[in-house]
Parts: sequence; structure tokens; C-alpha cells
Amino acid sequence: MPAILIIDDERAIRNVLKDILGNEGYQVEEAADGEDGFKKLKAGRFDAVLCDIKMPKLDGIEFLQKAKEEVPDVPVIMISGHGNIETAVDAVKKGAYDYISKPPDLNRLLITIRNALDRTMLVQQTKVLKKKVSGVQEIIGESSPIHKIKETIEKVAPTEARVLITGENGSGKELVARWLHEKSNRSAYPIVEVNCAAIPGELIESELFGHEKGSFTSAIKQRIGKFEQANGGTLFLDEIGDMSLEAQAKVLRALQEGKITRVGGDKEISVDVRVIAATNKDLLQEVEAKNFRLDLYHRLGVILIHVPSLNERREDIPLLVDHFLTAIAAEYRQVKKSIAAKALEALQQHNWTGNIRELRNVVERLVILSGKEITADDVKSYI
Repeated sequence: MPAILIIDDERAIRNVLKDILGNEGYQVEEAADGEDGFKKLKAGRFDAVLCDIKMPKLDGIEFLQKAKEEVPDVPVIMISGHGNIETAVDAVKKGAYDYISKPPDLNRLLITIRNALDRTMLVQQTKVLKKKVSGVQEIIGESSPIHKIKETIEKVAPTEARVLITGENGSGKELVARWLHEKSNRSAYPIVEVNCAAIPGELIESELFGHEKGSFTSAIKQRIGKFEQANGGTLFLDEIGDMSLEAQAKVLRALQEGKITRVGGDKEISVDVRVIAATNKDLLQEVEAKNFRLDLYHRLGVILIHVPSLNERREDIPLLVDHFLTAIAAEYRQVKKSIAAKALEALQQHNWTGNIRELRNVVERLVILSGKEITADDVKSYI
């Protein structure tokens, strides 16, 4: 049942609207002024808002602006008996879904609300579908370091700034990179990942820049490199601390000039990519050891994001465990298993050298080997 919030300082208007909408099957809540209405909007879950313009404490336009910042997807329909064309235009410019004069025409009011609710449903469905298509998991956690990472992503993602992500293996660096891409202006284009640690040094240049046919013994045909594949989108260089110095020099040139040359070729190819890099190493120590170029470090590290180890955010473990229990139950097509409080405490006390990746594996093992409820004894036996 859709929930609608009515905000109006006239009790009679609120009562009439509540009766009309209640008879149409809507769940209705009231507020007598904009300040109270904003508190209720933040505290509850509403599908639409009907808001007067002239009100004490917080007028309708001020409420509208705050509502658009707090819950931008909830449509706000402005209603007023003192308005004119200029007021209506101003309200719509500031984000109102529609403007209706008092006394409202019943048919128009109901049609407007129905259309607004349809829009809300479409927005929600689009978000769900986009999430399914993108395959990007949520960043789970409420700890201070995770809040900071989420805030940084919101600020940095829409820019073109290069980002260097640091953190231990299994801590979630790739997930941060994918969300930087997902929330960027390049999200319609691909994010292309290169694991620099998994590619032999003699092949990394061919992997990044491509090669021409015959450029070396096994080059039986032309190959397009990762830079070209990511054109218009994002190139994620994972474990960049393991890249050879020779490859680093060519990556630096590509970043400086926006051009690459395939191995065995002489033609310069323009590329438009945003580079996000990640490493589990201290690159400044690698610079001192002459294993990493200082100029490349400064090119890559415009924005630095450190992903904490799981041991540094143990308060997030209950949320992560619940998330994994839900995901594993869906994957195995079985009822989600419960977990005892003592079992959660035991998981929080464990030393997680493998971070999130290790925790996911442990939860899956517990789901498979434990009974209906995961107990502290299960954790002790199977961790």
C-alpha cells in the first residue's frame, strides 16, 4: 500500500485530503508544518508527498529543497491557494513533481498522485535493474572507515581524477574501484581490469598496449590492448606495485600524452581512459627501493583511498555475515541459516589475515557444515 505524507497548516485541508486518499486505498500520514513534515519524511518511508507552500517554521519551498537533498527519489507535489504561474514555475525548477492550486480538482489530484507513484516505481525498478546488469555488490559496513570511503567515492567518482587504492589482499579494493566507475560519468562505457601481478613481465606491455601481427614469435595476429578496450571508460590497474619499470615508463607516457603505441607498431593511437590503480604494497617504500617510479606514483595518486583490513573494522562483521548468509542461501536455493550471538562474537574475535575474502569462505563453510543454526562450537570447529 503506497504511503503518502500530507504537509499543510490547515487542519481542514489535511482532513479532506486524508479522507480522499484513504478511500483510494493509500496509507496517509499528516504534518502541520514543514519542520514536522521534514522530520517525518526522514524517519519514515513515503512514496509521495503533498506539501503546502505557505506554512510556519519551514515553508514549502524550503521543505522541497531539503527533501530533494535527503530523499531525491520521492516526488513532492506542491499545493497552494496563494500561488501564481511564477510560484508554480519556481517550485518545478526546484524539483517539485507538479503544482496544484487550492481547492484542488479531485480528478487532477488523483491522476497526479498516480503518475507520481508510477514514476517512483520506475525509478526503483531502474535502480534494481542497473544494479543487476552492473553486477556491482554493495559496500557493506557502518564503521567510520567505511563511511569515509563511501563519502570519498561520492565526491571523487564524478570527476576525472585518478585514484590510487591501497589495502591488504582481500580487503575490497576492486569493489571500491568498481563503485568509482559505477558512479562516474563514464559508467556507460566499460571498466577494464588488468591484474599486473598475474601477467608475466614480458607480456604486460602487450596486455596493456596491444601488439601488431608478427611483432614477436607468438604474435600471429593483431591484438587490441586494455587501454584501447577501455577507451571512453575506466582502466583498473590492480596490484600495480608488481609492474615492471619498463612498463611503468610506458604507462606514464600514456597518462601524460593520452596516446599509446602497440608493441611492434609505430602508429600513435589516442585513448581516453580514466585510470584507477590499486596495490597492497607501500609504493613510497617501493620508490625508495627503486622498484617504482616516483613520477608515476604522483600521476596515479591524485586521490588516495585506503581500504582498512577486516581486523580494523570488526564492528562490520555482523553486517557482512548477514549479507553473506543471505547471498549464500539464494545461491544454494535454501532457507537462510540463522547464527547465534556467541558465534558472531567468536567471528569478531578471529584474526582475519585473508580479510573479506576469507570471511566469505568461512561463512560458506559454516552454512554447509553446520545445523539449522550456526553456533559458537561450529565456528570453533570449522573456522
